[in-house]
Amino acid sequence: MNKRIITAFLLFFAMGARAQQKVIQLYEGAGAGSENWNYNEKEFVNNARHDTLAYNISHPTLTVYPADPQIATGTAVIVCPGGGFYILSMNSEGTDVAHWLNRKGVTVFILKYRLGQSLTDDPGKELGENMRKSDFINKITPIIPLSVADGHAAIKYVRAHAADYGISPSRIGIIGFSAGGTVAASSAFNYDANDRPDFVAPIYAFMPPTLQGPIVPDEPPIFLAAATDDQLGLAAHSVDLYSKWLASKHKAELHIYTKGGHGFGMNKQHIPTDTWIDRYGDWLDMLGFLKPIDPKVVANLEQMEKNRKFFADLPHKDWAFIQKYEQQNAAAPPPAPGEKRVVFMGNSITEGWRNMDSSFFVGHNYYGRGISGQTTGQMLVRFREDVINLQPKVVVILAGINDIAQNNGPSKIEDIFGNIKSMAELARLAHIKVVISSILPASVIPWRPAIDPKPGVTQLNKLLKDYCEQNHIVYLDYYSKMVDDRQGLPANLSHDGVHPTLEGYKVMEPLAEKAIDEALKRKE
Repeated sequence: MNKRIITAFLLFFAMGARAQQKVIQLYEGAGAGSENWNYNEKEFVNNARHDTLAYNISHPTLTVYPADPQIATGTAVIVCPGGGFYILSMNSEGTDVAHWLNRKGVTVFILKYRLGQSLTDDPGKELGENMRKSDFINKITPIIPLSVADGHAAIKYVRAHAADYGISPSRIGIIGFSAGGTVAASSAFNYDANDRPDFVAPIYAFMPPTLQGPIVPDEPPIFLAAATDDQLGLAAHSVDLYSKWLASKHKAELHIYTKGGHGFGMNKQHIPTDTWIDRYGDWLDMLGFLKPIDPKVVANLEQMEKNRKFFADLPHKDWAFIQKYEQQNAAAPPPAPGEKRVVFMGNSITEGWRNMDSSFFVGHNYYGRGISGQTTGQMLVRFREDVINLQPKVVVILAGINDIAQNNGPSKIEDIFGNIKSMAELARLAHIKVVISSILPASVIPWRPAIDPKPGVTQLNKLLKDYCEQNHIVYLDYYSKMVDDRQGLPANLSHDGVHPTLEGYKVMEPLAEKAIDEALKRKE
């Protein structure tokens, strides 16, 4: 296949890659109104909900998620997670939104605004109990103005520093969820030229009339979304805001879903609320905020769209991509006497390995047969052409993360395991020694931010390890040698949380060589 298309494909799947995030203190010292707050920010990991809760925020910050320069539009969005003014839901209403917008070329600033103090180490449970009490509104009433002030300050900061982040000072928007929606919606009232948002998006926002201000002639466009069955009854707040924008002849778009409840965010419930973010993207595009300012970026996006169409059409022509290595396979000579030929079978991690450190493959007579984006089902289809027909002594199989990412749709862990097991069985029938690699650690899927890969990676690795032990197959454990405290890849070993850097491959190489040597020593 054309090398330019392959490179573009790699870029396409790495578009959610995260740069090192910069954290900005919103104020020098304490913010006005919270000078006497003496509690410090904490995090609570809710494994059951696959979410991280930030709480006890007395010093607000902005965390920067810059867009890839190749697709940067010049647009910025400030993201305000929600949580009743006591917690912030940092995944489904924060980082997942940031990654989605990054892939659209939007630079994101996640705002951690000031919150009331949590008195326990289980802030989610504490909030739930407090919300059931009659005095909850009284408790949050003095906090709301401080949170709202942080939203205005965030817009002011981003506009003042727009040039530093390669964004336009006239393309700065804000989106917020629930209490964060209060912060976002409030920015559309009582603003000046420095802190006026260019577009706002309150999502299932708490925004009663008492928090609203007068509608003025230069009100920014507003996008609203909520569910009729919102447990807090907040859908009416969105309808009220939409009606006021409509009556004053300002741009507005409203989506009220039948089901979804409160707090649907980026969670997948397999109902229409799953697509609200796509409607938001359509709205941004219609208003011109996803059209790049830089002509070079326009050309990049046009090329990406061509590549997208190419790969979308590919399943109708060569679903498993059998033709990719057709010429190289035909040109490969039969193994020489005594040659210890090894084929590495995999996805973009294997393909990137060969491209990034080709000397490792050439110097050892290794054959790289990785294809970016592939799932185990596609690899199984091409296993004969790309492995068995090359007559190697050993095959090293590294696969599964794209199945977990649902590149070809939902996949059961048992089915992923079954495909890898089938490849191993085919190899052994052809008298090829097998090395089965663990899935590399991954705490995030940059091109599927709504999917938490950690449980699937853990479950699949256990199945693979047990299978190898029971069938006298070498298990190549990359995971335990590369995992960090987030159950992901450390920043120095991966540029995006999935694909290794050269330093990452240098960790993998001696492990692979040791596994290959062990496989060669084993008898059938």
